[in-house]
Amino acid sequence: MNVPNILTTIRFLFIPIFISIFYSSIENNILYATYVFILAGITDVLDGYIARKYNMVTKWGTVLDPLADKLMQITVLICFTDKKYLPLWVITVIGIKEILMILGGLFLYYFVDKTVIPANKYGKIATVSFYIAILSIVFKVNKLISYLLVLAAVILTLIAFINYLIGFRKINRMNKEKRH
Repeated sequence: MNVPNILTTIRFLFIPIFISIFYSSIENNILYATYVFILAGITDVLDGYIARKYNMVTKWGTVLDPLADKLMQITVLICFTDKKYLPLWVITVIGIKEILMILGGLFLYYFVDKTVIPANKYGKIATVSFYIAILSIVFKVNKLISYLLVLAAVILTLIAFINYLIGFRKINRMNKEKRH
């Protein structure tokens, strides 16, 4: 297992750590849980950078890296919605999108010649905007600004999803043409 894949694995381990800190009774639990979330984001950036710079990109990493991101993101959304920091519609929209992405990714991998659609710039921008929105809530930025940042993150997530759908359709079309 190479360094980027180890960093991805660590990100999976951050999920239960985030949850246990978030729901703990320690003082500043939300802040400390957010630090775990930030560490997860740093490992995400590092594993992608190292994998590309040192030619360590693996199929395993291409599949599990976005899954680790999605699971962390959904975990944060569930926790923040549960504590009423986020409205329910946010997790509904992003949650449905993420579940569809996971199912689509599994379909392509298992039923279409182990095909993987790599992360794209729209997904990365949406992820960064999500981090910014969460940080604005935790660090108690103006409520209107936080709401607008959350709204922007949701819109960017939907744009990324549309872009992935376009990629999915292209791959599906190309595979159909190969079979005929």
